[in-house]
Amino acid sequence: MARWAEMVEDDDDDEYAKLVRRMNPPRVVIDNDACDNATVIRVDRVKKHGILLEAVQVLVDLNLVITKAYISSDGNWFMDVFNVTDQDGSKLQNREVIDHIQKCLESDGYLPPPANGGFVPPEDQFTSIELTGADRPGLLSEVCAVLAALSCNIVKAEVWTHDRRAAAVIQITDEATGLAIHDVGRLSRAQELLSNLMQSDGRCNRGATGVSVGTARTERRLHKMMLDDRVGGGEEAVGGGEERGGCGKARHKAAKVVVMDCTERQYTVVILRCRDRPKLLFDTLCALNDLQYVVFHGTVDAEGASKEAYQEYYIRHVDGHPVRADAERTRLVRCLEAAVERRASNGLELELEVRTEDRVGLLSEITRVFRENSLSIIRAAITTKDGKAEDTFYVSDTYGNPVDGRTIDAVGEQLGHAVLRVKRRGHDASVKHEAEGGAVSVLGSLLKGSFQGLRLIRSYS
Repeated sequence: MARWAEMVEDDDDDEYAKLVRRMNPPRVVIDNDACDNATVIRVDRVKKHGILLEAVQVLVDLNLVITKAYISSDGNWFMDVFNVTDQDGSKLQNREVIDHIQKCLESDGYLPPPANGGFVPPEDQFTSIELTGADRPGLLSEVCAVLAALSCNIVKAEVWTHDRRAAAVIQITDEATGLAIHDVGRLSRAQELLSNLMQSDGRCNRGATGVSVGTARTERRLHKMMLDDRVGGGEEAVGGGEERGGCGKARHKAAKVVVMDCTERQYTVVILRCRDRPKLLFDTLCALNDLQYVVFHGTVDAEGASKEAYQEYYIRHVDGHPVRADAERTRLVRCLEAAVERRASNGLELELEVRTEDRVGLLSEITRVFRENSLSIIRAAITTKDGKAEDTFYVSDTYGNPVDGRTIDAVGEQLGHAVLRVKRRGHDASVKHEAEGGAVSVLGSLLKGSFQGLRLIRSYS
C-alpha cells in the first residue's frame, strides 16, 4: 500500500500511477440544494501534486467566486468541497457552465473555458513572449514600440508589476498573416531587443525573455515568472525588509501571514488573512505550488459582510517534511505576501478601460499616450473580442500617487473620450483603515479559526 501511494503521488508520468487513476475515476457532484446561497461542488480524486490548484483554476477561469472551501487530501485521495457563486452572488444556473465544470474536474487534461463570444485563437496561431525585468515608467510603451517596429500585432497580453519588478506574457501574431511567427531570425531579433529593454535599468541587470508558440495559463506563468525573478535576485529580491512602492515610500502589507508548527501531525500551519478580492485563493495556491508545498488540509472562508478572507492550510514540502528552518519560514511568508499583493488594490491606482475597434499598433499608441502624460502602468490586461479591443489598465503617476483630473482629461483628449472610461479613482478609505490597523491582536485574530482546522485533521487522518 505504501508503494502504491508513493507512486501515485510522486510520478505523474509513471504508467502504474496512470493505471491507478484510470481504475479510480474522479467523482464530481455539483449541488444547488445543499446550501442556501451558493452552489456546492464536491470533488473526490486520486491525489497528485498540484491537483488542488488545477481544480481552483477551472473555477476561476469561469470567473466564479469561491466563498468557502474545505480541503482534505490525506492518504491517496483528494477530497474537497467548494462553495461558489457567479459574479452577482447567485448560484450557478447556466447548464453550459455546469457541464464544463463537471467535464474539467473529471478530466486529466486542461479544457479552455467557454469563449462567451471572446477571441480564443487556436494554440498554434500565435506566438507567446514572456518578459521579466526591472519596472520603470514607460516600459510597456517601449515593449509595444519594439514589437510594432517588427510588424508584430499584440492580440492579448497580461502585465503585472510588484516591488519594482515587472512581468508580462504577450501573445503576438504576424501583422501580415495574422498567424504565429515562426521565422527564427525575426524571433531572435525580437528577443534580443526585448532583452536589452528589460535589462536597461541602471541599478540592476536582471531580466529575462522567452519565446514559444502556443497557449499558456497566463496567470500561473506570471506568478511563476515573478517568483523565479525574486529568487534569481538572491535574498535581497526575496525581501530584505519592508517593501517599497514606486516612489520608494514604505508600503503596508496587503496580507497578514503566520507560519507555525503542528508537531503532533508533522505539518506546517499557514494562516493568512487579508481583504478578499477575486482570485485570491488561486493566487495563494499558486505560491504554495510553485514553492513545492503540498496542501493536505485547509479551510477557506471569504463569506460575510466583513469582506475579509481567512485561509488556513496544513502543508508539507513535496519531500514529505514540514518547514524546518527559519530562512525557509521567512521565504514562505514573503512569497505568500507577494502573491497576494501582485493583484491587490492599494486604493491609489486608477482603473482605465479602453474600448474601441482593434487595429494594428493600437496598444503602442495607447501606451505612448500614457507615457507622454507621465502615467505609470501597475497592471494591464489586453484582450480582443469580436474585433474590438477591450483593454484595462491600472495606473498611477510616476511617483505612485493618484492621477489628477487634468491628466485624465489630457489622455481622454488624445485617445478620445468615447474610447476611454474611468472606472475607479481616488483612495479607498476601507483599504487605508485596514492598512493602518495595529498589529496588537494580529496573531489572535489569525488563530481564530485554527481549531476548526485541527478538528478537520483529526477527522480525516
